[in-house]
Parts: sequence; structure tokens; C-alpha cells
Amino acid sequence: MVLLVVVLICSLILTGCTSTPSSSTSVATSAAASATPAKTLPAKDKILIGISGPATGPQQAVRDSAFKPVYEYFVKQWNSEGGIFIKEYNKKLPIELKVYDNKSDIPTMVKQLEQLIVQDKVDYIWAPCSTADIFASAPIASKYEKVLLTMEGGATSLVGMLPTMPYVFVSLSFADWYEVPVLADLLASKGAKSAYVCYISDLHGMEYSSVAGIELGKKGINIVANKALPMEMTDFSLIIKEAKASGADAFLAFTYPFHVLPMTGQMMELDYNPKAVLFGPGANFGYYHETYKAAVNGVMCWATWNRKMSPAFDDMANKIYPPGTPEAANDWWGQSLYFGAMEFWKQAVEKTGSLDNKQLMEVMRTSHFQTVLGDTYFTNGLMAKESHPGEVGQWQNEIVEIVGGNKTTAPFIYPKPNWPKK
Repeated sequence: MVLLVVVLICSLILTGCTSTPSSSTSVATSAAASATPAKTLPAKDKILIGISGPATGPQQAVRDSAFKPVYEYFVKQWNSEGGIFIKEYNKKLPIELKVYDNKSDIPTMVKQLEQLIVQDKVDYIWAPCSTADIFASAPIASKYEKVLLTMEGGATSLVGMLPTMPYVFVSLSFADWYEVPVLADLLASKGAKSAYVCYISDLHGMEYSSVAGIELGKKGINIVANKALPMEMTDFSLIIKEAKASGADAFLAFTYPFHVLPMTGQMMELDYNPKAVLFGPGANFGYYHETYKAAVNGVMCWATWNRKMSPAFDDMANKIYPPGTPEAANDWWGQSLYFGAMEFWKQAVEKTGSLDNKQLMEVMRTSHFQTVLGDTYFTNGLMAKESHPGEVGQWQNEIVEIVGGNKTTAPFIYPKPNWPKK
């Protein structure tokens, strides 16, 4: 009997030792198992942004007149407000720029961009300058998963690759997005039948000349010549004489300021007066007017805005340019898009709430924000055509009027006035 009692007691003890824990014990154990360490943020007192840009070399004139005044304005403005609010730090962080001079050299830009990301460990990168630089920098941004919001430069050659480059966002209008198609419509509407085309022998020029061959052809405009111009070329007299002899209705020069300015002067000297003249980057800048004054009237350029298009653009110009700056000093092509892109970028960073570039990329690909452009968004990495104000401009009364695009400010004048006599 005693033995039986001992066995029963031992059995009860063993059963109690192996029974299921109470519910409170189970919850506590489960919570402990599922708990993860809180995210530890690195100490942060600023947002570091890296730029490899052309402070010297042939692209300097473009950067100094285009994106640089815009980003300098915003950095100054944001920092005067304490910086950009980053939710995960629960505070505003001021901007610090780390800017390298790539001397307008693409291999140098590539090395500097990697240095900014890998060694300097910048939080964000901002764009280099020129179509070729954008093409070279896009794979680097993609490799290191850094958002690249491009500025001065096109992307015709990149469009097919953008689905595999989700970190790349193109802000500027370019050849087939949607400039040359609008130009072709304008010329055809006035009865133009032929065009002489010349272009700088780099990616920018090749993209534009290629698109022109397609879009002008759709409108029945015959391209009588398509001539590449070496970067170092300074004497354009043979090109101009050949174009003049061709009798083409339009002369289209898809090239840069260091060609555009001397070419304009030589066209005047040789009394070459086609019915339409369009120059690429250069003719859209205020220094083009400062060089030739009223003689520029009638010249066409890529352009998106002017002050009278909206109060928002008037306010934008007042912010970028010091009081008393002549209206003709504007960059009539890119600055509206760069300004809108920077407003978009800041709102996207704030919505992201962190400095994580992957999250920023996802926000930028899916969000609409109100900017100087109105409703601003990106379609497959390209700023939506609907966000472009205009596409084609023409110098009239010594300012650039928008004559083609979503919004226009004046009718297209064709034929252009002849160059003034010497």
C-alpha cells in the first residue's frame, strides 16, 4: 500500500513537471522569441550630397547657366529653414554638398561618382552634365542603388534600358521626348519641305540627328544633309556655304554653346538666311542674347517656359536670379524642369522619411507632387510629357516665346526675319 502511494505521488510530480505552461508563461515566451532589436540609426547631423560636375572645360557654360543656379538656390533656401525633415531622425538635417570638378571629362566623372558613393559615402548623388555623362552615370547609380535624378542631358539611348535601371529619373525634355516631334509639326504647319541638319559628334548630337531623320520624314520634310561636327571645330564656313547652296527651308544645328555662338556669327557674315533656324544648347541661354542682342530674333531653340506663362514661373525666376537681372539671362529650356524636379525630390525625401535610397526610388516612381510645373510625376523613369510646359521656343522681341508644346505664349514666326545687315 505504501509503495502504491509513493508511485502515485511520483507520477503526479512527473506529470506536473511536463505539463503545458500556463497561458501567461506562453505569451511571455512567444513575445520574447518574436522581439527583434530596435533599429540603431547612425549619428546624423547633415545630409551629404555628392556632385561630379564641370566647373571647367567645354560643359562649364552649360552647368553654370542651367542646373547650378537652381541647386544653389535650393540648398541655401532649405538650409535657411533648418534643412529637410527626416522622420526617422525626428528632426531637420541641413544639406552639405561635396562637389568635384570633372573638367567636362567623362572618365573623370565616372571615377569621381564612384568615389563619392564608395569612399565619401554620400547620402545622395545629384546629376552630372550632358547626355553622354548621363548615359555613363546611369549604370553606376544602378549598381550602387543610388537615386540619380538627371538634369542637363537627354536620354533617347537610355529609354530602352530604364526598366532595368529603376534608380534613374530623367527630368529634362529631349529629342523624342517630345521636342523634335513638336518641331516637325511646327515646320510642317508652315509648309517647310526640306532641312539641312548638322550635329556635334557625341551622343547628344547623334540622338537628335537620328530622331530628326524619323520625325521630319513623317511630315514629308526632306533632310538634304546630315553632317557631324567635330568637338574642336571653330570654322563653320564650309558647312554654312553648303547649307546655303542647298536652298533648304530649315537649318537645324544640334550642338553645344561652343559651336552655337561662333556659328551664329558666321551665318550673319555669310548672309545665310534660311526660313527657319534652330540651335541646340546655347541658343536657350541668356548669354546668347547678350552676344548678339536683337539679331537673335527669329532663332529657335529648345525651351519650356517664360515668366508670363504663369505666376509660378515668374516667382521662380525671381528666386533664381538676383534683382535687376535682365529677363534674357534666363535658361529658357531646362530651368523650369530642374526647379520642378528639385521640388519633387524634396517632397519625395520627406515622404520617404528616411535616407534610404531604395525607399526614395519607390516613392519617386509612384508619387505625384505639386511643383512649379503643376502636377509633376515620372513615367517609367521619364518626367511625364504632361508635366512639360513647352518644348520649342523662338526668340521674339529679345525674349524667348514658347511656340510649341503643351502651353504656348506666342505664335511661331515663319519665315524668320533676316539677320541684320553688317
